[in-house]
Amino acid sequence: MDYAVLTSFVTNVLFVTVLGWYLITNLQWYDYKLSRVILKHHKPHWHLIYFFIPFVAYHTTGEFFVIFFYFAIIPAMLVWHKKLDKKLVLTWRVKRFLILLVSLVLFQDILCTLKSACEVYGVFMPLAIAYIGSYMIEKFLFMAYQKEARKRLKDIKDLQIVAITGSYGKTSIKNFVAQILSKKYKVYATPRSVNTIGGIMGDINNSLPQDTEIYVCEAGAREQGDIYDIAMFVEPQTVVVAKVGEAHIEYFKSLKNIIATKLELMQSPRLDRAFIHTSVTDEPHEKVTFFGDAVANINATLDGTSFDLVSQEQDLKLHTKVLGGFQTMNIAVAVEIARNFGMSDEEIKEAVEELEPVEHRLQLIKAGGKIILDDGYNGNIDGMLEGIRLCSLHEGRKVIVTPGLVESSDELNLRLVEAINDVFDIVIITGDLNAKLFNQNITVQNKIMLKNKESLTDVLANQTKAGDIILFANDAPNFI
Repeated sequence: MDYAVLTSFVTNVLFVTVLGWYLITNLQWYDYKLSRVILKHHKPHWHLIYFFIPFVAYHTTGEFFVIFFYFAIIPAMLVWHKKLDKKLVLTWRVKRFLILLVSLVLFQDILCTLKSACEVYGVFMPLAIAYIGSYMIEKFLFMAYQKEARKRLKDIKDLQIVAITGSYGKTSIKNFVAQILSKKYKVYATPRSVNTIGGIMGDINNSLPQDTEIYVCEAGAREQGDIYDIAMFVEPQTVVVAKVGEAHIEYFKSLKNIIATKLELMQSPRLDRAFIHTSVTDEPHEKVTFFGDAVANINATLDGTSFDLVSQEQDLKLHTKVLGGFQTMNIAVAVEIARNFGMSDEEIKEAVEELEPVEHRLQLIKAGGKIILDDGYNGNIDGMLEGIRLCSLHEGRKVIVTPGLVESSDELNLRLVEAINDVFDIVIITGDLNAKLFNQNITVQNKIMLKNKESLTDVLANQTKAGDIILFANDAPNFI
């Protein structure tokens, strides 16, 4: 093999690997759904720059492609990758895809003798076969993992399962339910924002303790049928459908479709009790308890939250260090679930008093004389408006860092803009998703627009000082 042939061989292997890396990174962001990568991507121009132009150049530049690859494509991809704040996680699924892809391109290049065929199929075929092959492997493993997870659930005697869904608040409710019930029972909850059927199965197989008495599970959806699949799989006895709104409206097309999808959780074969927010439905059902209107006298400050829970049973006066008036609704349903599991009001009051704030959801942090409200994982209008209201209580300067609402409407973003204009001294808008809308409507004098978060640390160091309060509202990744 002479030098030119060897160079072409190595370049071809590296080029296909680079395109495969780009493809699998985007697939991981969008739940491995190719249709979402193609049709729902928040920055579709990336596909043009980092995939289609290199792909066309491979077929049109001939012997000069080697130069274009090493001096244009690789540097561009390295810069792109470096700027990502949500980089590719090398899970076993990703490793299997990359190993299969590299094996295919090596096999093809070694055996390929028809030069024209190699040029035509040298990139497309390995990528296509690796994607299809990886998909088939994952389907097979999915069935195996599902069987194993079902067996594990059945092997835990008398296991009670609480499943929680909704547009807003489901992760907070999950954490509050788990914290309160853990004062009396052995409770395990799905970690972080694990809420897909694949994530739930993996968590059951790898982490669910054998002595668990109550398993608290979060159920998320990107399309109709997702919640139904989870309901049929875990078969919860207790379900919660939290507040529903126009989150992910671009996937569901209408609020009616969102509500119908969330209510799929009610189809659990073992349903005993359902707690449903009044925004979802008001249709009576013998197994349904409605929530959302049972809190009164809310006093929510930067020091904590107090409220009264009004119910058919004894009313409760509750206090928690959890911030945000909207969280009283989420705590209230957690209290009703605890009552349903036989906890006394005294046990519940003590548990609520000791509730820990949910990470990245109005989490108060003090650093360098500054107050930081980390609300990075909150992406709904109610939560963001409450974060802004809490900041308004601070006597010093007020700073907000936000990309705005994601997967939402201009109308709701304009509501957010109006609230920001009334409260903040410094506004830092990250990303370009809502940049035009915010730039046109933000009237705060000190307004900073950042295309990405690469320079955010330096901007905050230069713009903020001790005594400021800084709200991080909806920390969306750069690809959004």
